Amino acid sequence: MRNVFVICEKGNAAKRLAEALSDGGGFKEISKGGHRAFEVLKGDERIVICHASGHLYEVGPARGRRGLDYPLLDFRWRPKSEAGRGSGRFGGILSAISELSKGADVFVNACDYDLEGELIGYMILKYACGGAEAKAKRMKFSTLTHSELRRAYENPLPGLNFELAEAARCRHEVDWIYGINLSRALINSVRRASGRYETLSIGRVQGPTLRFVVERELELATFAPRPYWSIEARVRIGGALLSAEYERAAISRKGDADEVVRAASGKRGIVERIDARVSEIPPPPPFNLPDLQAEAYRHFALTPKQSLSILERLYLEALISYPRTSSQKLRGVDCASIIKALSRIPEYGAHCSELLASGEPRPNEGDKEDPAHPAIHPTGNPPTGALDKRSRAIFDLVVRRFLATLGRPAIRVLETASITCGGHGFRVSGAKCLDAGWMGLYSPYADPGERPLPPIKEGEEVAFERVEAIPRFTKPKPRFNPSSLLKAMEEEGIGTKATRADIIDILFRRGYVVGNRISATPLGMKVVEALSEYCPGILDPKFTRELEASMEAIARGEARREEVLASAIESLRPILSELRSKEGEIGEELSRAIGEARSRLSRLSAPCPLCGSPLLILRSKRTGKRFIGCSGGFGKGCKFALPLPQRGELSPMDRTCKDCGFQLIRVKPARGRAFVICPKCFAERRRAGARG
Repeated sequence: MRNVFVICEKGNAAKRLAEALSDGGGFKEISKGGHRAFEVLKGDERIVICHASGHLYEVGPARGRRGLDYPLLDFRWRPKSEAGRGSGRFGGILSAISELSKGADVFVNACDYDLEGELIGYMILKYACGGAEAKAKRMKFSTLTHSELRRAYENPLPGLNFELAEAARCRHEVDWIYGINLSRALINSVRRASGRYETLSIGRVQGPTLRFVVERELELATFAPRPYWSIEARVRIGGALLSAEYERAAISRKGDADEVVRAASGKRGIVERIDARVSEIPPPPPFNLPDLQAEAYRHFALTPKQSLSILERLYLEALISYPRTSSQKLRGVDCASIIKALSRIPEYGAHCSELLASGEPRPNEGDKEDPAHPAIHPTGNPPTGALDKRSRAIFDLVVRRFLATLGRPAIRVLETASITCGGHGFRVSGAKCLDAGWMGLYSPYADPGERPLPPIKEGEEVAFERVEAIPRFTKPKPRFNPSSLLKAMEEEGIGTKATRADIIDILFRRGYVVGNRISATPLGMKVVEALSEYCPGILDPKFTRELEASMEAIARGEARREEVLASAIESLRPILSELRSKEGEIGEELSRAIGEARSRLSRLSAPCPLCGSPLLILRSKRTGKRFIGCSGGFGKGCKFALPLPQRGELSPMDRTCKDCGFQLIRVKPARGRAFVICPKCFAERRRAGARG
């Protein structure tokens, strides 16, 4: 009997592979040192399937150096179990894999087919399986459906993609070298200036991303709004009162705007011309990861990190294809079979029947392509259990987008009535939907825009019932939100589809940025200010983009990992030398920013209503709970206190409650949208609830 050892990335994937290969004959669950694996007997093969629980090896200091010294340029790949506190469980996993792989005749890497999956399998086969990477086969799949897993097992690639593994190795090594050295430089500068340890970090992708936010913040601070006037008019056509658009969107002089109001207000205009234009709107392309993250934020206010986490769970449950893809194409996907399978899910049955009746469905594909995986699409499998609200929403979005890409173009008639009144031109616009097409399949995420004009003809008189000149001011670009910041990273070519969401999350956790409309904190501003002065290269998207291009060249076999790594290290040396020589100045600036950030978050601007002392956000030493307390309590014995929500980030606002006048607090939960509370009203509601 031939012994086959298969390594998967996650436990769910390993179990699904065991189910697929057992052909209904069942499989045996085995345990080695508390780590679960699966055994399948298939013909003359005994197949042992293990999983890795993600990366089991990581980059670390070459000689186990401790402290915060830098530059630190010598490294080695080490088992994650050596990383320190909380990593002991990884040693047990590696021991189990090593033991279960002994005696195997065939080795197979069945981790996710991407940079990280190639590296995870490569490292395990090389170090835990005694150099088996040289002879291992590679399974390639994009869904965890039983049929695709069986095909991938029975038709494996003859070997690992060593170029992909080398590119992933290089990315981890470069990110570690830059991240640990630059972060230590910041931490040491603050410790030297203040004597305190503060958790700070920066890296080759973090830096440019933070710079985007800070530059937008500076644009907002220096933006000088210019006044202009817009004309708002209401005209009655038949029995309907409609908005009319003035021929000029902006009028720079108030006198000119007032003249339009005098000329048209209360007057009757003439319909000079009616235009009708048929517009065909093609279906959208299939989802890649960035496009899906943008839609998830727009419709559900989910951050990119939250939506990716949900997508990964749906993938592991075999409900959707692999989500970390940049493709907008469905090459190799049997769309007709998926539609037939989806038709058994009640809420999609009618749509699927419509598509199947129209003939062979063909997707409207986009330009972007990923050689590893097709665009994100449903597998056709129905959820076997109840999905939580967010997972259900994302699953619905994926299904309806897939169906929409296969639909007919939407056809609309755009109608415009051009009206003259008092020598000035106005337009009334409407739209009729002749065929909803794909928009009907993508509802409620698309609106066909059914707003027809009432019956009207050329030469008809219409009454201008209200005409106003509205004063306005030009506006700067809006602040980034998590979705638009991710898009900026993608457009600048920094980070990868798999890492961008995590980078944005790190900026929030480090206290460099806050809010759904992302603004830079004083600390974030100072970090960028310091780095701009002393090592501007680390903030330059071009520098990071060139490194990304070099690593992509490794994956294509056009560059060597060692050369790219050596070049990256040589670029870093002068940066670290400059930072070390300026530690004192940098530390002073960052320490002041940290103090200011703490002051803003812990102190309210409103005084205590009982004694007039400053109010603070405090944490009880006895219970650990947060509350608003009076600083006068330490000296004057003031007992004023108000409860606060115990979860989420708290930020005092420059606004007061319209009911009681107390200062408002913004609460940003770990998940979902931020909300605003009045602590005083919050306390009253709690007391009322307790009495009830």
